[in-house]
Amino acid sequence: MKNSISISSKNGPMRSIANLFTRISERYLPDAFVFLFFLTLVVVGLGIYWEPNNSARAVIDYWNAGFFSIMEFTYQIILVMVTGFSLAHTPFVKKAITSFTRIPKTEAQVIVTTTLVAMLGSWISWGFGLVVGGIVAREMGIAHRGKVHYPLIVAAAYAGFIVWHAGYGGSIPTVIASPDHFLVSEIGVIPVTETIFSPFNLVLLFAIVIVVPFSLVLMRPKPEEERVNLPESEASDDDDVREAPTKKQDMTPAEKLEKSRYIPLILGIIAMVSLISYFVAGGTVNINSVIMSFFALGLLLAPSIRAYIHYCIKGSAASSGIIIQFPFYAAMMGVIANTGMAADLGSSLVSIATEETLPFLSFISAGIINFFIPAGGGQWVMQGPIVVEAAQQLNADIPRVAMAVAWGDAWTNMVQPFWALPLLAIAGLNIRSIMGYTALVLIVSGVVISLGMLVL
Repeated sequence: MKNSISISSKNGPMRSIANLFTRISERYLPDAFVFLFFLTLVVVGLGIYWEPNNSARAVIDYWNAGFFSIMEFTYQIILVMVTGFSLAHTPFVKKAITSFTRIPKTEAQVIVTTTLVAMLGSWISWGFGLVVGGIVAREMGIAHRGKVHYPLIVAAAYAGFIVWHAGYGGSIPTVIASPDHFLVSEIGVIPVTETIFSPFNLVLLFAIVIVVPFSLVLMRPKPEEERVNLPESEASDDDDVREAPTKKQDMTPAEKLEKSRYIPLILGIIAMVSLISYFVAGGTVNINSVIMSFFALGLLLAPSIRAYIHYCIKGSAASSGIIIQFPFYAAMMGVIANTGMAADLGSSLVSIATEETLPFLSFISAGIINFFIPAGGGQWVMQGPIVVEAAQQLNADIPRVAMAVAWGDAWTNMVQPFWALPLLAIAGLNIRSIMGYTALVLIVSGVVISLGMLVL
């Protein structure tokens, strides 16, 4: 490791660029809600320009209708956060995570381990990846306090999210593999063997798994430089329910029920049986199955229902950013969808495409649209018909074009704070702390994916 440190210390450009981006983000990047405010102004302004009659009232009506359009999805995200947070803070899981975070011994090993764990979790399910990534980053910060640069560790956890749409829980490949998806009459059913498990996607995935952790290692401070630690308020271990011991005979009937091990155990068994039945019947991993698995395991491992409620309260507090901001993103989606803005942008890019360049241009257009519509499924509803029609006209490979949109959607998440909110809430940092590093990940991964789109 001494040799690897000396070698990486010579790679000044990556560290220098990361430092530059970090200084810029810390000085000029506002809180995620302020970023949302300016993004809203841009979308409303562009919406008035794009609206056929340039009607401001029509755009505001689109905004209002969109505001309430993803309430179910917002609640699902909150449940992912709360149930995942609760599971991670049960005594057994917390002890297991703490033990795991002590395995890596050096800063480079911590960065690589955190990134790979987040990638694996995100490949399985984006919600699982965000929660696991945030928890592992936080526990790494506690276990290696003073030895690692904590903002970079959290950035590594979020960087792992870049693979989510190329994985088992990816919205686009799982949607077009369903027999009743909205484009089935145009493209039929495309199995995941042609998308997620295609050689094209697996080679890209392998390249990203190698390049991203290596790039993050090169961004770490020199050995003699000062490290930023996990905030002291986040390092305190106050997750356990601490109460004065009470003799069982002195408890009231209500207290006995609240402290009973059997109530969460029985609820957990019921939830687990329902989950097993779902998968036996042919169900696949999706956001609801992730929530149910977190619920089931959390209840099974909780020492009492009182303790589980305590974990849920803390997880709910960490979800405040999601609760407030997600409806505003939904409102912007309403404007972009109803004014035709996304359709026009996608059409203008693919209109100049050839059979060979269509995947690359679809990737770029998806990355741009993702700034305004950061939900993969919603983006495919708007962009899917455009790229599918272009692929048919150019005789291009439709599964490859679909995966290009999926990669583009995931790619620009590195500088879009929408999905960072759950992870940052767990890790105890703000978006300014990590954006300098993830912006560089955006550049590096963008080069790798673009080359894959053009060459593979």
